[in-house]
Amino acid sequence: MPRSRTMQTRRMAVDLRESWFRALAELRYATTPKRIRADLDGATVLDTRDALLVWEPRRVVPWYAVPEADLHLATTEHDPGPPPEFRGPVLGPHHPGHTTPGVALHADGLGEVAFRPEDPALGGRVIVRWAPFAWREEDEPVISHPHDPFARIDVLRSDRHVRVTVGDTVLAESTRPVALVETSLPVRWYLPRDDVRMDLLTPSETRTQCAYKGTASYLSAEDAPDVAWSYPDPLHDALPVKDLLCFWRAATVEVDGEPVPTGMPGE
Repeated sequence: MPRSRTMQTRRMAVDLRESWFRALAELRYATTPKRIRADLDGATVLDTRDALLVWEPRRVVPWYAVPEADLHLATTEHDPGPPPEFRGPVLGPHHPGHTTPGVALHADGLGEVAFRPEDPALGGRVIVRWAPFAWREEDEPVISHPHDPFARIDVLRSDRHVRVTVGDTVLAESTRPVALVETSLPVRWYLPRDDVRMDLLTPSETRTQCAYKGTASYLSAEDAPDVAWSYPDPLHDALPVKDLLCFWRAATVEVDGEPVPTGMPGE
């Protein structure tokens, strides 16, 4: 007897964000049409048109996995050791170690340069470490980590009321913030410097890199080191936040009177 229309429509819709987090425990990969190259001391040591993007379990960004024959370094096999210990549900881009079975490949003077997972779905490809190489997708430099085809940033002007405090001190208040929405991360609120107590902040030596935004410079407040960052020379997609300030961790950020997350997932 045919099922009724009601029976046919009882399947639940899929929450794609929750599905993404559920898949974090798995070894994941995606094809890429890009030519990938890596340079070392000015010489190209990797050139491939047959790369995959691979996410090891618990990792939130991918690495390039390439045919071993396209990696022009003399390597020897090593035991990769136990997987890294980390209390959070996710591993950051450069957290050491591996979370899937396989063999590490070492090169003289460089230590581990690649890792060959056991999973046959990867066709014997090796996951190449990011450092110490300089990377290109086609002929464009890539920093920090490979670009994720399932991630993006949107930069949106807003009239929300954003207030930033550390303890009892108000560091910033603005009704003209810029919201930077990045896949799978909390919304980051960037504020004009005229709306920030710059007299309470001092430049820090800390620098970090984002594959989509560029190199960030940090500022510290009293008892709150590296409490804010800015991008003085952002990459193309992040140009609207040039020189604006974003606060995190030690700061409390309220948007329209409600506190919003300021840490990273898993912190």
